[in-house]
Amino acid sequence: PDGTACITTTVLETGTVTVTYNGDSCFLPSTGTAPVTVNQAASTTTLSVNPNPSVCGQTVTLCAEVTAVAPGSGTPTGTVTFTGPGGLNETVPLDASGMACVTTTTLETGTVTAVYNGDGCFTSSTDIANVAVNPASTAVSVSVDPNPSVCGQSVTVCAEVTAVAPGSGTPTGTVTFTGPGGLNVTLPLDPDGTACITTTTLETGTVTVTYSGDTCFLPSTGTADVTVSQASSTVSVSTDPNPSVCGQPVTVCATVTAMAPGSGTPTGTLTFTGPGGLNVTLPLDPDGTACITTTTLETGTVTVTYSGDTCFLPSTGSLDVTVNQASSTVSVSVDPNPSVCGQPVTVCATVTAVAPGSGTPTGTLTFTGPGGLNVTLPLDAGGTACLNTSSLTSGTYSATYNGDSCFADSTGTFDVTVNQAASATTVSVDPNPSVCGESVTVCAEVTAVAPGSGTPTGTVTITGPGGLNTTVPLDPDGTACITTTVLETGTVTVTYNGDSCFLPSTGTFDVTVNQAASTTTVSVNPNPSVCGQTVTVCATITAVAPGSGTPTGTVTFTGPGGLNTTVPLNPDGTACVTTSSLETGTVTAVYNGNSCFSSSTGTAPVTVNQAASTTTVSVNPNP
Repeated sequence: PDGTACITTTVLETGTVTVTYNGDSCFLPSTGTAPVTVNQAASTTTLSVNPNPSVCGQTVTLCAEVTAVAPGSGTPTGTVTFTGPGGLNETVPLDASGMACVTTTTLETGTVTAVYNGDGCFTSSTDIANVAVNPASTAVSVSVDPNPSVCGQSVTVCAEVTAVAPGSGTPTGTVTFTGPGGLNVTLPLDPDGTACITTTTLETGTVTVTYSGDTCFLPSTGTADVTVSQASSTVSVSTDPNPSVCGQPVTVCATVTAMAPGSGTPTGTLTFTGPGGLNVTLPLDPDGTACITTTTLETGTVTVTYSGDTCFLPSTGSLDVTVNQASSTVSVSVDPNPSVCGQPVTVCATVTAVAPGSGTPTGTLTFTGPGGLNVTLPLDAGGTACLNTSSLTSGTYSATYNGDSCFADSTGTFDVTVNQAASATTVSVDPNPSVCGESVTVCAEVTAVAPGSGTPTGTVTITGPGGLNTTVPLDPDGTACITTTVLETGTVTVTYNGDSCFLPSTGTFDVTVNQAASTTTVSVNPNPSVCGQTVTVCATITAVAPGSGTPTGTVTFTGPGGLNTTVPLNPDGTACVTTSSLETGTVTAVYNGNSCFSSSTGTAPVTVNQAASTTTVSVNPNP
């Protein structure tokens, strides 16, 4: 009502205040001004941290409230700069209430400072707060891919380390992987807080991953159960050489390999079986291979069986092998050589394998050669067959190996020299001594002289006193005999004339032939006779057994009437004398003997009667 108007304000700033009257129906508008100076008011900054203490990575809100210090009033404007450990350096504007807040997850233990930067109305101000940021808990999650796997399969084990709320952020540092199969590896975390390892050595069990922690995050551990099954395996078989020949050293090798996705080198044993009795179990070498060298293979299929181990399943491989007959050779020895006929000779033939074959041939050997030799003998355990014979002759012989399933047949030849053997001739005479004309048997036995043997053949010639000279064949037992009555005292010689096998030889025997007894038989014809009659007196000389033959020599006849005459025996052993002077009495005939027969005497009584007479008268002359 008094024409004034007043206003109270807290928003003036230094400058000019203008008041404008807006007029009314009675008065025109008008304006008045007045200069004013408004100085900056003091401010105060109050800093709050929530939560405090916190954990690393936890979201922390820092708020600064800026207020006017009386007599100033109003709400300061402008910005607040927050600085602190962990790299905090952020300027934010005050809101309409004079509040500025910043949210961070990077705080670290230390002192946070909030600086109000002032504005045209308020001076700057500062507040500080101590903050505590403890390490945050962490969690380790473990993944295994693939799981389950097979032995030797490439498996990737990954670990992810994360902050446990209220912590946040990405942990740094290292993780250590441990697990069955010798896994023990420490790796740094990637920037995303993960670490992975790929391994082929895992076994069934539990994989453990241990986070080592850092300045911001506490250590922690994670686990994952893994299942690693046996991987499939395969067996590859090789033989060298193939084909081979019987007895040739053949190397059979088998390699066991893992089948994808498995990997690694199997361990354990391999069992080799095959024709020819092959049955051998060997440990695998570190490279998964086992080899055996054998000389007993036969044609067929070699099978190699892998036993398996904790990591790999059993498996089997096979390979067909061809084993041909090996060549053979025959070597022959003859002992003794040269030999003599009938000498025991040992012929040995040994059959041996020709390289690359080996072993001892079996079966039979056939010996053939001159004289009809054809003998088949079995080979002994040393591959040798020996023929003991005394019937060899000179020539070339063959020893033929007849082969077997393993060795081819072959032939060896050998020359044999068989000389004539010495012989011995023995002579026997029965009876000895004998008497002249007695039947005497002369025998000769021809035998082989060692080392010769057998029975000589051919003829012997028997000679001796008395004109003995006879050639006779030997009997099959090597003897020859003759019977003779013409022997005389002396030496009987028997000469063996030899044959293709035996040399000639001679034997002798001294014989004694005594005189044989004789008997004299006298005959007188006619008897009786008459005086003066011609009478023939005969004496017959005969051998007395065992003597035989016809005695030779002379007979002396004596008798009455003056008979005394010696006459020779005729070829039939008789001597005769004719006389006409006999008288009655006894006629004696004395055989005078010879070299062969002793003397003997025979008598015969004779009667000589008177002869008749006639008287003839003659008268002369008459008339």
